[in-house]
Amino acid sequence: MIQGGAGRQPAAHAHEPGDWIMLTRRLALMLAVLAWSSTAAVAEEVAQAPSATTAPSAQATATTTADHSKFKELAGPFATGPEVTKACLQCHTEAAHQIQQTTHWTWAFRHPTTGQELGKRNVVNNFCVATATNWPRCTSCHVGYGWKDDTGFDFAAQQNVDCVVCHDTTGTYKKFPTGAGHPTYEPKEFPPGSGKVWQPPDLAKIAQTVGPTSRQTCGACHFYGGGGDAVKHGDLDSTMAMPSRALDVHMAPDGLNFQCSTCHTTGSHQVTGSRYVTKAVDRVGIDVPGHTDDTRATCESCHGMVPHEDAKVNDHTDVVACPTCHVPEFARGGKKTKMWWDWSTAGKLNDAGKPFTVGDGAGNHTYDSAKGDFVWEANVVPEYRWFDGEIRYTLLGDTIDPTGVVPINTLGGGPGDPDSRIWPFKIMRGRQPYDAGTNILAVPHLFGKDENAFWGAGRYDWNKAIAVGMQARDVTYSGSYGFVETEYAWPITHMVAPKDEALACESCHSENGRLATLGGFYMPGAGHHGWLGTVGWSFAGLTLLGILVHALLRVLGARRQR
Repeated sequence: MIQGGAGRQPAAHAHEPGDWIMLTRRLALMLAVLAWSSTAAVAEEVAQAPSATTAPSAQATATTTADHSKFKELAGPFATGPEVTKACLQCHTEAAHQIQQTTHWTWAFRHPTTGQELGKRNVVNNFCVATATNWPRCTSCHVGYGWKDDTGFDFAAQQNVDCVVCHDTTGTYKKFPTGAGHPTYEPKEFPPGSGKVWQPPDLAKIAQTVGPTSRQTCGACHFYGGGGDAVKHGDLDSTMAMPSRALDVHMAPDGLNFQCSTCHTTGSHQVTGSRYVTKAVDRVGIDVPGHTDDTRATCESCHGMVPHEDAKVNDHTDVVACPTCHVPEFARGGKKTKMWWDWSTAGKLNDAGKPFTVGDGAGNHTYDSAKGDFVWEANVVPEYRWFDGEIRYTLLGDTIDPTGVVPINTLGGGPGDPDSRIWPFKIMRGRQPYDAGTNILAVPHLFGKDENAFWGAGRYDWNKAIAVGMQARDVTYSGSYGFVETEYAWPITHMVAPKDEALACESCHSENGRLATLGGFYMPGAGHHGWLGTVGWSFAGLTLLGILVHALLRVLGARRQR
């Protein structure tokens, strides 16, 4: 090798083949040392960090400033839930008023862009269809007591607010399924004839041990939307109460142990993050209190706009939403989610003239005389759509085309739109009743014991059920009904997998990859593109040939120098 500056050859011929080998070895050694140093530093940080399993209790101790068991107002006895609320309000004087300003209370929401009147009391879905006339069953997931009908509930009465449904820490407080938001106050069997007896909760004990909201309290409703565990969302079910890290890296108790409110931040009981107004992209980036929007209900609010070490992967963030790669499948915690609900087959009886059910062996009904046919799936690959955050709903009174598939909601956005990203969705499909005379979706009266209820004394009479349901919504029913196929898009944002289980490049950049159904843009490797592919491969071949020729000339030149 040449040492010092004297006699140095021209730069074009500075290194012989042996020199390149030596340089390569030195570079490899340097990289190995750097990698070892980084690993050692990380290991030292981990060793010094507190145990993740002890963090929650330490945090609870640090943030709790009151021992509710010492408050005489909470000693009880309490005969009803509203009595507990009255006791709570003696100290938390503004809490009920704050709750009454939220969508959790009103079940009504006016979309700021579309102007549509949404919320559970207004929308139509393809699960249990609608809340109208079915209040006592639906409001078992309301944050209040006593919403039994369309007109009789006092939304202004503060004692009607249910404090403990969100703040119970005992795990023993449960609203009775048909109690209009109340728990049971005496032992009661449900479902009828099942032998399962619901016991009244110890309201005084629950009141004296209240605490912050948790995965369990939020999940008491949100895990069971649509009438059962894992039915509705796909990415929310009872397995998310204590998920493994493989199921959700954020919520795993032996990991970060996030509660729902860690991301869905609150102020005055207003919870951020909404399926009615979704942020398809959060350009504000990492949330800085006082300088941003004070919510962490987006991936970007913690991870920023350039979250990856690999610059090429970051190149995707302007077109691909984070969950698209980081939630490779949903319903993967061991619970199947409902993917199809066909109301048109409801009403069948067995040979004895009785209603019946058929199961799948895993605890799920695949047929129920009261509800029709179901299809359940686990480990579901999402469907992908362009999405800019705006969702328009097909509402009661909107004209539909019954000859095709009717969208319950329609997503805004598309390729080339800087506000759009490719998002993952659960697409719930099914068949539901519609008014065949006016071509609008129908609202049936399902729950109750009266002669018009589909599940009651008017057993399985669609005409009666639809007539009463439509009347309750002040919509005229033509007297003729049919069934129409519908689909409902649910954004997937939970069940975030560990990063080493995120989608690989070839998951999308391949023929028949995950994004094969999306059009309007070019994606390398996704398929053959005729002359464009030929030209591209020609340039690649010529480039490779040029490299080889250049290398050959370098070798020959080096030999001549000898």
